[in-house]
Amino acid sequence: MDRREFLKKSAALGFGAGLFFIPKGLRNAAVLGAQTVYPDLVALKGSSARAMFERGMREIGGMGRFVKRGQSVVIKPNMSWDLAPEFASNTSPELVAAVVRQCKDAGARRVLIMDHSLDYWERAIKTNGILKAAQDAGGEYAQAERERYYHKVAINGKRLKEVAVHEAILESDVFINVPVLKHHGGAGLTGSMKNLMGCVWERRVYHSSGLQTCIADFLYAKKPDLNIVDACRVIMRNGPRGGSLAYVSQVNSMIISPDIVAADSAASMLVGRKQGEVECVRLAAEAGFGQLDLSKLNISRLSV
Repeated sequence: MDRREFLKKSAALGFGAGLFFIPKGLRNAAVLGAQTVYPDLVALKGSSARAMFERGMREIGGMGRFVKRGQSVVIKPNMSWDLAPEFASNTSPELVAAVVRQCKDAGARRVLIMDHSLDYWERAIKTNGILKAAQDAGGEYAQAERERYYHKVAINGKRLKEVAVHEAILESDVFINVPVLKHHGGAGLTGSMKNLMGCVWERRVYHSSGLQTCIADFLYAKKPDLNIVDACRVIMRNGPRGGSLAYVSQVNSMIISPDIVAADSAASMLVGRKQGEVECVRLAAEAGFGQLDLSKLNISRLSV
């Protein structure tokens, strides 16, 4: 897809009647009786990751809806690659810092960030800028480079019956998933669900047992409480690492939802994919982990 075609599809899908269909009478947060009804998903367009995140969180009920005082929080960005932020291989440091800051403001006792890096972790977290950004905002780094940090969990997946998950994820009160949207050579797309491969110790099992099915199966072990998809700058080809600015398009979008299936269904449409076209997302919907059909959701669309 060339840039002109991409921008045309992004405009049509990003803010058209398909991805951003809003059922009549359920526009934005509404009070029904004594209960506030928030959007199932917020889709934003803007040039600043922090501004989109802050506006989107106000729309969906604020971080206090997800994080309570005294709770422990784990934030899972993509910080796997030893590349600077402009290459869009990792989640925006600005966004990660904003998420940490809001968790602390909501009263979180402790906020950890973790990812099982593919490039050498100590260089990666410095080069991509996420470690410093998170620490400056009050977050802490959960080391993930040793097998002893991971504990086996029995699950009832189609392919995965057991998976070794990082202890910080298993012990957290609140689990927030902050992926960067990008092309992936094996899975087709990196989004919320694919980002969770960075929570496990042995990723080769996924590739040998059926990558798409295993990505969906992980949700039996731990499903995020909130998903914030960074689609500001998107690697359109040669992902997940990328490594050239020629692969990157300025999409200037963000998706926020507690529903991981809906988040990935919406995010995939930003890059011209049809609902259900990404296999792991369809499989997760079939397993009951979320809603694939966006027309059935209350979606709030905002420009920032």
